[in-house]
Amino acid sequence: MKKFTKEEKSWAFYDWGSSAYSIIITTAVFPLYYKNAATEAGVSLSDSTAYLGYTIAIFTFILALIGPILGTLADYEGMKRKFFTAFFLLGTISTAMLAFVPSDNWLMLLVCFTFAALGATGANVFYDAFIVDVTTEKRMNNVSAFGYGLGYIGSTIPFILAIAIILLASNGVLPISTINASRIAFLITALWWVSFSIPLFRNVRQRYFIEKEPNPVSQSFKRLSKTIREIRQYRALFLFLLAYFFYIDGVGTIISMSTAYGTDLGLSSTSLLIVLFATQVVAAPFAILYGRLSERFTGKKMLYVGICVYIIVCIYAFFLETIVDFWILAMLVATSQGGIQALSRSYFGKLVPKENSNEFFGFYNIFGKFAAILGPLLVAVTSQVTGNSSMGVFSLVILFIIGLIILSRVPEPVPHAPVDEVAPE
Repeated sequence: MKKFTKEEKSWAFYDWGSSAYSIIITTAVFPLYYKNAATEAGVSLSDSTAYLGYTIAIFTFILALIGPILGTLADYEGMKRKFFTAFFLLGTISTAMLAFVPSDNWLMLLVCFTFAALGATGANVFYDAFIVDVTTEKRMNNVSAFGYGLGYIGSTIPFILAIAIILLASNGVLPISTINASRIAFLITALWWVSFSIPLFRNVRQRYFIEKEPNPVSQSFKRLSKTIREIRQYRALFLFLLAYFFYIDGVGTIISMSTAYGTDLGLSSTSLLIVLFATQVVAAPFAILYGRLSERFTGKKMLYVGICVYIIVCIYAFFLETIVDFWILAMLVATSQGGIQALSRSYFGKLVPKENSNEFFGFYNIFGKFAAILGPLLVAVTSQVTGNSSMGVFSLVILFIIGLIILSRVPEPVPHAPVDEVAPE
């Protein structure tokens, strides 16, 4: 912690807070809660998994469309914080609202989940773009990995609390139903997220920006149009985004649909929650390790390692049968999940012009989110056609291979300006 500045730590601690959403809502408690609600309503296991995949595709499509436009507007002085705040409020309020949706209304649960996900993923667009404001290019890999590491560590605390409440309620120790215990978990998530976002609001400022000008909306569209027309000038950026489009698709799909996949295999809710908790614990040091190793072997080579691990994950998932197999799979994912995301963010952060960071992180978002449409749809359609969820996960391997090939053609980042060290506090 002493190696990082006040701004770097304040920025990273947002990950500590918001990652509670990722594990409890995206990955663990909400998918189980939703699957139980859908099953009680007579929806088959494969169909409920498919509907979850379609929902993820819908909200990612919406955000992918508006991401570059909002990102271009956010490049103006003071606008990055305003857009971040708006999505942050949408995400936290919608997450809390999940606790008040009737448990038998699985469709309304998906609608509320859509708004929560829009807020969470939208806020992350501007949070990621803040990385150019809080650190230098030389420190970016470590700071980005530090954020992911804090996220995995911090998310385990509300996750343990949520699991404890749910398990105690299911065993009759607490005088509440399992449904109400899950609702409490949703409220804990929102409260945790809000509490640890305070340092970012206090200490992080937009250092790189474009001066405000008349008709900012029309000017933003002109700048966006110019960037698209002159995309050939940003060959390294474009190639990286294309590679990112494919490999992050598989990463995001495995994260968002892992619990539903395990349920289809017949694994109990308790077993799944324990496995997911262990995954968070293991992922934290490995995310930081990726950052450290990137200083020795470069971020690009460590991205190669992460993609290869995920290829193994997809192949192994095809033969998944027992809880032991699921444990092995989860630990493999844990070794690279945080690292591949952290280094992708910092690698891209080094490539973008700092004054236009929001605009380019908008493109980073659109590539990532459109990719997130393809993966869940691929799993959903394959699962329904074959009646086997394992085939859906196995089909993702081609996305990682394509991403690996394109990434090999991306040149190493070249600093845009002399790099100054940021002195630790």
